[in-house]
Amino acid sequence: MEKELGEKIIALRQSIVANFNAGDWEEVGLLSGHSDMIDNHPRLLRSLSWGDEDYAGNVLAVLRRIAEEDVKAFHVIEQFVQQKFPGDSEYLSAKPAARRITFAPSVFSVPEMSLESDLVVVMMPFNAEFSPVHAAIRNACETADLRCLRVDDIWEESIIIQDIFNLIFRAQIVVVDFTGKNPNVMYETGIAHTIAVLINRRSG
Repeated sequence: MEKELGEKIIALRQSIVANFNAGDWEEVGLLSGHSDMIDNHPRLLRSLSWGDEDYAGNVLAVLRRIAEEDVKAFHVIEQFVQQKFPGDSEYLSAKPAARRITFAPSVFSVPEMSLESDLVVVMMPFNAEFSPVHAAIRNACETADLRCLRVDDIWEESIIIQDIFNLIFRAQIVVVDFTGKNPNVMYETGIAHTIAVLINRRSG
């Protein structure tokens, strides 16, 4: 890859990380003809939703792949970013990008689902070091004729937090691994606790 194109990819990545939301990615996919690559990337949109540390790397990987396979599509994305976020420089800047936070009046939609008596939901970090723990919990569930799911086992909604809410909402049992005090796990536990309190109030 030419150095100039590489520099453009890096600069474009910086602007996207600073400004993009899921809707911007959807528009870029439609305009560039690469919706499948964006939607099917295993971590891009999920890491955006969670604000995970690997988001910038995922953006870089997607942009590089598009540039290598279809440079015209890359220029379409570049033009989209320049038009929508004209204040961003085309070149790298030493100034760190400001984080943009969007607030919405409604976070969750209550699903039309019922409790599944054999469903166990596991909440834990997705790091590889937790794989043995996850496997042990799965094996224990199978022995007890229970189904064990983690949020990365499903992708039913366009917004990951709705997937988490739906999964917890219909679970009979919730298992949480607080090792490392992972903030995502803490947040998921808060959702589970809220749902449990609401259900207990209704049943009482």
